[in-house]
Amino acid sequence: MKLNLQFATYAAKMRQHIIDGTDLEVDARFVDMLAPRGSTILDIGCGHGSAVNGLRARGHAAFGIDPTPEVLNVAFDNFDSDWYRELGVEELSPVRLAGLGILDTYDMVLIAGNVAAFLSGDALRRAFVQVSALLKPGGTFVVGTSSQSRGGPQDQDDAGGATGLELMRRFSDWHLGHYSRDSAWSVSVYAAPGESPRPESPDGMFILK
Repeated sequence: MKLNLQFATYAAKMRQHIIDGTDLEVDARFVDMLAPRGSTILDIGCGHGSAVNGLRARGHAAFGIDPTPEVLNVAFDNFDSDWYRELGVEELSPVRLAGLGILDTYDMVLIAGNVAAFLSGDALRRAFVQVSALLKPGGTFVVGTSSQSRGGPQDQDDAGGATGLELMRRFSDWHLGHYSRDSAWSVSVYAAPGESPRPESPDGMFILK
């Protein structure tokens, strides 16, 4: 297989970040905040794998897919390789995931790191359709990407319009920053139709009666 130098350079940079202990889990903390304990989570375009590792460390059944071997090898070398599969978003479907030996339905799906910016309009619309097929009733879809490029908030909302996924919140960063049209970054939170099961524990809510 021919080595892609651009991907190899990026992979080397991310490998060094992991060695240096750089915080690469901010998106994982955001998703963990939204997720019920022990959620099933799919990271599309997982790259170097840090988000999946961070979610696993927090007790979730997280898996990652990525089409780029050079980058995915960083995840294989640093974390449990059984958590990751080589698969592109254009090939995504419940059948393909099941064929790769991982879950085919999820409580949450994550697309981060500008994956959306590299998709054509048609590919983004297909991605939203496939994500809606993967999500359990009431499940959550989180998209983090640059706001002022292809795949930004308006493209996402257009893509989600025919899927039943409803925009619930939009932030300017992973720290719940206020989003405006001038924001350089966006984190969009969509919800699938239906209600997710209520947790058996109070989950932090103790209602006075």
